Amino acid sequence: MLYPKIQSAKVIDQYTLLVYFSNQEKRKYNIKKLLEKPMFAPLKNYSFFKNFEIDPSGSGLVWNDEIDLSEYEIWINGTTN
Repeated sequence: MLYPKIQSAKVIDQYTLLVYFSNQEKRKYNIKKLLEKPMFAPLKNYSFFKNFEIDPSGSGLVWNDEIDLSEYEIWINGTTN
């Protein structure tokens, strides 16, 4: 199954992103559970967390070469409210 692509995203609080998708829907995604994994530890730094880019293909959010989130993860585990 193909998932909608990310069109835009913004930080709405210290651990939550609001992500807008190509099908006109949006999801809130809280990263707090990911912070337990060493790979995502740098996201605890708010300045680093809010400094992401959308992958040019719309397939995820990218912080650096080692930290990213796929559109699948955000779409499936994000909330609609």
